[in-house]
Amino acid sequence: QVQLVESGGGLVQPGGSLRLSCAASGITFRINPSMAWYRQAPGKQRELVALITTGGTTNYADSVKGRFTISRDSAKKTVYLQVNSLKPEDTAVYYCNGWPPIYAWGQGTQVTVSS
Repeated sequence: QVQLVESGGGLVQPGGSLRLSCAASGITFRINPSMAWYRQAPGKQRELVALITTGGTTNYADSVKGRFTISRDSAKKTVYLQVNSLKPEDTAVYYCNGWPPIYAWGQGTQVTVSS
């Protein structure tokens, strides 16, 4: 069974940056599955933010293009999300999962953007 542990969130001012990490463990986790970051704001549905395919192709939601960057370290079984130029509307709990989301959800990491 795959376990996903997200970290790196926090409280930042508008325009700030964070680096989110997602560490995967579990013997069934393939080395290079397609992975993604999702987020869920209060009162809203969970949405796809960024994905990285097995081949390394990336794609982003229009709302974060040019500000967020997804990457992976396959040896460490870790997926990252660099989030820059943060806006208040980026406030949410951020989760990682497969693309599509085939694993059990982790606890997520809270990102709060506020002055």
